[in-house]
Amino acid sequence: MNKSYITITGCRHYSGSNILKIGQIVKLKKDYDNQYDDEAIEVQLKSVGKIGYVANSTHTVAHGTKSAGRIYDTFRDECRAKIRFIVKDTAIAVVLEESKKNDAVS
Repeated sequence: MNKSYITITGCRHYSGSNILKIGQIVKLKKDYDNQYDDEAIEVQLKSVGKIGYVANSTHTVAHGTKSAGRIYDTFRDECRAKIRFIVKDTAIAVVLEESKKNDAVS
């Protein structure tokens, strides 16, 4: 199975990217109530809550990563991802397979 990498954006509007660490597990949760984006996926940390969103715009999706719209139908309500890179207020994460869905969220 090919790995899906995503861009996590908007961290500066919440707790900032300084709370993120390489290797950290985050929860991706569909935001059904988002009035601006029908395919919005919020990113959460267990100890903090919402920390940003999976990028879904050509202006925010990093080259080589998938948008929220590209991964939206690949999972039900939520899944997990592991942080691989952090640059300024943006992080790149790899979406974990469903078998790892029950991993603890840091």
